[in-house]
Amino acid sequence: MPRVTLLTRAECHLCDAARAALDRVTERTGEPWAERSVDEDIELERDYGDRLPVVLLDGREHGYWRVEEDRLARDLGE
Repeated sequence: MPRVTLLTRAECHLCDAARAALDRVTERTGEPWAERSVDEDIELERDYGDRLPVVLLDGREHGYWRVEEDRLARDLGE
């Protein structure tokens, strides 16, 4: 299972930008990422619905609304 998970929802323009940012982090670190939609999980919707996209690192919130690429790469052990 990837260490990085992106929580998204349908028709989220910030989610599109976050995907591109995570792809850049993957290029730097080699660390893959996974995506989960809060539209398919009521608990995730309750916890994160107003702050999407959310980046989870090792199951813990690392950031929301935008991906801090340098910080994430550093925290992944770049």
